[in-house]
Amino acid sequence: MANKAITSRDVDFGKWYTDIVKAAHLADYSNVKGCTVFEPNGYAIWEKMQQVLDGMYKETGHKNVYMPLLIPENLMEKEGELINGFAPEVAWVTIGGQKELEERMCIRPTSETLFSDYYASKVKSYRDLPLKYNQWCNVMRWEKETRPFLRSREFLWQEGHTVHATSEEAEKETRDMLETYKTFFEDYLAIPVITGKKTEKEKFAGAEYTLTVEALMYNGVSLQSATSHYFGQKFSRAYDIKFLNKNNELEYAYQTSWGSTTRMIGALIMVHSDDDGLVLPPKIAPNQVVIIPIGNNDKVNSFVSSTYDKLTESGVSVYIDNSDKSPGFKFAEAEVNGIPVRLEIGERDLAKGILTIARRDTKEKMEISKDIDIVEYVKELLNTIQSDMYNRALKRRCKQTYECHHLREVEDIMNNHPGFVKAMWCGNPDCELKMKEIHGTKSRCILEEEQPIDDKCIVCGNKAEHLVIWGIQY
Repeated sequence: MANKAITSRDVDFGKWYTDIVKAAHLADYSNVKGCTVFEPNGYAIWEKMQQVLDGMYKETGHKNVYMPLLIPENLMEKEGELINGFAPEVAWVTIGGQKELEERMCIRPTSETLFSDYYASKVKSYRDLPLKYNQWCNVMRWEKETRPFLRSREFLWQEGHTVHATSEEAEKETRDMLETYKTFFEDYLAIPVITGKKTEKEKFAGAEYTLTVEALMYNGVSLQSATSHYFGQKFSRAYDIKFLNKNNELEYAYQTSWGSTTRMIGALIMVHSDDDGLVLPPKIAPNQVVIIPIGNNDKVNSFVSSTYDKLTESGVSVYIDNSDKSPGFKFAEAEVNGIPVRLEIGERDLAKGILTIARRDTKEKMEISKDIDIVEYVKELLNTIQSDMYNRALKRRCKQTYECHHLREVEDIMNNHPGFVKAMWCGNPDCELKMKEIHGTKSRCILEEEQPIDDKCIVCGNKAEHLVIWGIQY
């Protein structure tokens, strides 16, 4: 039976999403327009994401730094494409205390300018390179329409910024970080993704090219989930980042940047959750197991304590719900919060020599022997849940991915059963605009590794240059 506080996702997907966010205490609206409060459950997921990604970055030689929140206008203007691209979303500070500032400063929408200014003072020789830095921070973009995690004026993210001696090394970094994101999404978030290159029209302002991670939500709407940008020498020329190369010649450096945000929490909700609440993959769940004692006596308490100790010592994240609530309420609370495994330990079950264990993803309940190796059983179950969640999401995405050769096919799909559309494109941005007239359909990425499915552009009929994934976006 569905949670009464949650609208069915098949009735109103937008309302369902908001209901999940509230019911699972992930975030709440604040009196700061366009900004949300991260509640403990939501922030715990972000902390887990940070922990995993930060480890992956450090394994590949990246170090964490922190740049200022404010950027002077003259720095923003040095690279024209960036400021032009972000101009509609920039928030400006013009007064400090009671005094008008001599130069206005923007609240960072992104930090390429500050990193480039810093690198200009630090990079002198090829021996200084590469510099591979990342920062965890907040940014601000003056969005018109907001939704928790998916789009807000202030949001949390990480942004990596690297500088290299050669274009080959910088381009390898750009692709390596794309693969890092792909691994994280598929291995930890259990979300299958498509990766590829953004079109010229959709690339990041100031980049030579942008690589993207695209995921498909339950309702067939696509979500840009992470990006990796190759800048070449655009920023190094604007900010005068020069170094002496191995031939003792001055040369401009090559740069990249890459980032992912709290939008990933929104992806988790929209790919995996159901009408009973949040569903979390075990590898990213802050709490993987909840133990719910039924009854309060020495026998139950002793078994609960022993089981908790065994799981904790084995590295499983587990907690005991000892709150003064009914067992039914505890079950429902664990369910709405997305705890992957629920372990029920009661006096009558112990007398029968059994325990009851429940999977959150399928709601399946099993009775197991109380003498079983609980650590081995739970770890195997967590691995199975992780794998099953990925496979279900992949199967659904495959079902919602279509090959199209005519615009009328795209119209039918996007108006009636949205998803990813594979279609050929000539490379003309006018054809992208024409495609956008169909329910806001946009190019998600160019599929560089796949074979063409036609030789003509789906829009104009001229010779096709690229196979593209198209979709409606958040």
